[in-house]
Amino acid sequence: MADIISKDAVLDNVQAASKRELVQLLSERISALLNLDERVIFDAVWERENLGSTGYGDGVAFPHARIEGLEKVCGMFARLDEPVDFDSLDGKPVDLVFMLISPENSGADHLTALAALSRILKTEGSCEKLRKARSCDEIYAILNA
Repeated sequence: MADIISKDAVLDNVQAASKRELVQLLSERISALLNLDERVIFDAVWERENLGSTGYGDGVAFPHARIEGLEKVCGMFARLDEPVDFDSLDGKPVDLVFMLISPENSGADHLTALAALSRILKTEGSCEKLRKARSCDEIYAILNA
């Protein structure tokens, strides 16, 4: 996971009042890390979100999009201070969010990254460990275990 989510891309105690505000905040943060246009990222992720919620269930969401001009798959992880409604499949609010952006023509790489994130979360106890972690460093270590 270290090749997708850097230590600087792990956020804790994120505060957002809505799904839209959360996507906006994450777009701002990832754009600053990658030196990309924040609006381009937000628009692409929000457009994908409008096709169908990326709220996976069990308090987890995977907002994602393909971005023109991006060179490799990149991600960001955020643990929220308070869960927000994300129109999740199970109706539960979200407190663990993986934002993934990929090059426009990444195809298989994009799907492989989503599958890798999904595998991490399907590992028994991983979501609970992420929720109980005491620091960004600890979260990063869990993501890369």
